[in-house]
Amino acid sequence: MRWMILAAALLWAGAAQAQMTPVGLWRSIDDKTGEAKAEIRITANAAGVLSGRIERALVAGGEPICTRCTDDRKDKPKIGMEIIRNVRKAADKPVWEDGEVLDPDNGSTYTLRLTPVEGGAKLEVRGSLLFFFRTQTWVRVQ
Repeated sequence: MRWMILAAALLWAGAAQAQMTPVGLWRSIDDKTGEAKAEIRITANAAGVLSGRIERALVAGGEPICTRCTDDRKDKPKIGMEIIRNVRKAADKPVWEDGEVLDPDNGSTYTLRLTPVEGGAKLEVRGSLLFFFRTQTWVRVQ
């Protein structure tokens, strides 16, 4: 009986640790309005580098393509667009950084830091450009 309790505890601990990663489906919350804007899926490649794509818009209206983008995403549909690129885990803390995040509404690209909080239920998404920064808190969907 004790081994069953121990096995269950180990499985639960492993599941909790697995949630302390940005990998998964997230609902972005606008830092200005507090409203949910989109669902973004963050994935990791074999080397552990993260990227994220918009899976679904949650607000009606708005421009369906990225007219303000200035790179390879210019005039591409926002749904399916990769907005997070090249993010890597910091060596000594549960933070992913050094990549970039695109705001497809204004076309700006920011240096990115992702920090899972509240046991991985939320994700602090901090984009910075020179000395200016924006932080959003996203909510895990899956």
